[in-house]
Amino acid sequence: MSTSPHSFPKLPRDPDVLGELLHSLSQPLTSLRCSLELSIEEVAEQQQESVSVALQQTEKVIGMIQLMREYLDAEQPGAEAYSVALAPAMRSVIEELSSIAAVRGIRLRLVGTCTATVAVPESRLRLALQYLITTMIEAQPVGGKVMLLLGEAPAGAVLRVEGERGFRELEQSATQAKRDPDGATSASVSTLRRVRLAIATRVLETAGASLVFGDGGHTGVDPIGFVLRIPRRVGAPAG
Repeated sequence: MSTSPHSFPKLPRDPDVLGELLHSLSQPLTSLRCSLELSIEEVAEQQQESVSVALQQTEKVIGMIQLMREYLDAEQPGAEAYSVALAPAMRSVIEELSSIAAVRGIRLRLVGTCTATVAVPESRLRLALQYLITTMIEAQPVGGKVMLLLGEAPAGAVLRVEGERGFRELEQSATQAKRDPDGATSASVSTLRRVRLAIATRVLETAGASLVFGDGGHTGVDPIGFVLRIPRRVGAPAG
């Protein structure tokens, strides 16, 4: 009996399959990292540099796998069941990142508040905010500042983040990498930043928010940043 190629039902796409594959891939890499860490002190001095490079590359791959898993987790069904207050999450993330900003000589300031909630698990909301704000911090020159303005309007909450320099530098990094001796490293850093921004965007847009990157609208220092808009949820009181 002949069987038509169209007679077989299509298998559903299961994100858990890719998640399991990534988990399976991370296990041997983690074991390899542990082995390299243990052997770096035991090998001859002339071999230590090679082992160190191998360890760095292994850690980089493990980091990329983690980002892939975060990207998969960023868009999960059932987000409506969550309701996380934005303002407390923002303050907590800013407090955590203040030490990183201080080490870089960056001033980090949050002004304003809101009553908005986001339909996303708290861990993912914090991750998205961390990726967005960390990228802004890394883009600033020493002595620069990142201003975060949180407010509320009838349509919902708005978070405006501006810096003296911002995402435009990320666009230029690929071109600079061609000229720099460490161009490959610069390109890799730029790629990781873009992936983190993509994860943050996916998390927030899945929760119904909108995220726009662009000019801060000022002259002079021409700050670049982003605007996050969170629509007022049905049944929520107006501010």
